[in-house]
Amino acid sequence: MLTAAQSKTNVRHGPSSISFDVLSTRLEQRRTTHASPTRVSLKQRLPPKSWDSHMHVVEPERFPVSPTAVYQPTAHTLPEALAFTSGLGVENLVFVQPSVYGTDNSCLLEALRRIGPSRGRGIVVVDPDTIKPDTLNEWHTLGVRGLRINLQSVGKTMDQNELEETLLQHAELARPLNWIIEIYLPLRMIPMVESILPRLGVRICIDHFGSPELASWDGDGPAFNPYTLQGFSSLISLLRAGKTYVKMSAPYRLSTDHQMRDLQAMAGEFLSVAPNRVIYATDWPHTRFSRVDISPFTECCLELCAARAGLAERLFRRNTEEMLGVVSD
Repeated sequence: MLTAAQSKTNVRHGPSSISFDVLSTRLEQRRTTHASPTRVSLKQRLPPKSWDSHMHVVEPERFPVSPTAVYQPTAHTLPEALAFTSGLGVENLVFVQPSVYGTDNSCLLEALRRIGPSRGRGIVVVDPDTIKPDTLNEWHTLGVRGLRINLQSVGKTMDQNELEETLLQHAELARPLNWIIEIYLPLRMIPMVESILPRLGVRICIDHFGSPELASWDGDGPAFNPYTLQGFSSLISLLRAGKTYVKMSAPYRLSTDHQMRDLQAMAGEFLSVAPNRVIYATDWPHTRFSRVDISPFTECCLELCAARAGLAERLFRRNTEEMLGVVSD
């Protein structure tokens, strides 16, 4: 349980030690009331064969970053990634191409080769004008199952026409392989995605809660209503329509509330309308942040699933397996 001092710590958008008192008073009281003398660890409570569905491997000395990278990362290797997931209690990993590597997926692909497709999947970034179908087919055998469009990390914006063209180009590549398109963009742009999706013929996944702007909610007023966020209703409509997934990930990039009540309200809606298409992920190694403890957020995710049998297995395992074509028992 967090100390009183820790419970007052807010998230800071920058390199700092981050801690969350993620549970509401009601949930904390329930936990305290029913806790056994030998409390079961988080690692033991995660469903078997769980997935961390959003991780990055970065090795700047072996795989130089792009000259246009918006930040200079430190090394975060595959052994470190495996040590992190093992400590958390997660067996399987999805490597997502970080912005600093642009369309050079070499670091990700090597990690995927080493871990193998039985435990790993990959989401790559490509230039649709130059990538060859034979290359995509080769990557498919390694475990790649998606193409990423990342606007948020580099601060890029697109109008309706540019976004439509970009999505259609990626869909042409993804469709023959039954890959997803993973999109990282501001929540306010989701209505544009909603209008384009019916023409894509592929499934999509929205990164990091849809990347909402939450700084304006101070937590002192009425309970947080996620439908006041520009684009949230469109994201819910996409989830209801059946071809969209959303990742519950990277809370420290989003919420300034020490209880994350804003993100919990969003997560509750996601899990209510689309329990089969919500994905858990850590966003390790938490680029541009330091000393992030993801365990309290993971605890929160388990608590959100506690009232419905099988929901935790859905969030931590089955939804990722179905989205990324993992054959499992």
